[in-house]
Amino acid sequence: MRFVYFLSDQTGVTAETLGHSLITQFDGQDFQQVTLPFIDNEDKAKEAVLRINSSNKEQSNKPIIFSTFISEELREIVKEVDGLHLDIFDVFLEPLENELKLKSTKKSGLAHGMSDANTYMKRIEATNYALSNDDGGVTRHYDKADIILLGISRSGKTPTCLYLALQYGIYAANFPLTDEELENGAIPKSLNPHRKKLFGLTISADRLRQIRKERRAIGNYASIKQISYEIREAEKLYVKNSIKFVDTSELSIEEISGKILEKTGVQRRFRP
Repeated sequence: MRFVYFLSDQTGVTAETLGHSLITQFDGQDFQQVTLPFIDNEDKAKEAVLRINSSNKEQSNKPIIFSTFISEELREIVKEVDGLHLDIFDVFLEPLENELKLKSTKKSGLAHGMSDANTYMKRIEATNYALSNDDGGVTRHYDKADIILLGISRSGKTPTCLYLALQYGIYAANFPLTDEELENGAIPKSLNPHRKKLFGLTISADRLRQIRKERRAIGNYASIKQISYEIREAEKLYVKNSIKFVDTSELSIEEISGKILEKTGVQRRFRP
């Protein structure tokens, strides 16, 4: 077991994202990940260093520390930590300053704060749209949708819509494929005016059975026979109606969203 710490003067999202991407490259190593956010003064920085160093006494391996501090004073304090310290800003900011021949602003919170109120509001509006147009309950606002996801129950429609909204400001709705659509192989009439916006999700039978058993283990809902039927008919519907689709079985929400944008050409309203 190796402890990994993410330290930041803000939310810690940047340190978590880059640090997690790096440590996942090492198969066979177990990591215990700990985030220490909002370390925005010297006392908190010293407390974080003390906490990490104290916990080291009980561990056989030195910890790995990813940090994102704008303040030089806080960065100097954190350098006293007993472990492998990777200062993300130290690694990247200076080369960028040299290349751009500009000094960075040294302002914290710009990446994930509300420094751009317009972008923040677009994110909220897109998220509200995804929540209001979830699972086909309302279809009259589909003219505003950038994309409409189709799929059988628990194939990943809702979390993907929310991710597209939160990360990119995309207006994403989703519509569940029920027995009626699966039996006749036709998309509902309410979706006909929006055919160009449709995109399908599919999934392997084993993976879907695992997901459905966690929700409702008894009955036909999680039976392999029912699941195999739904997947087979959903994919036939996609092919029959020339709807592009992606298999979500072994993909994260981030990867599913990336595949959708790549295959559809839907443009991000902003970048995270």
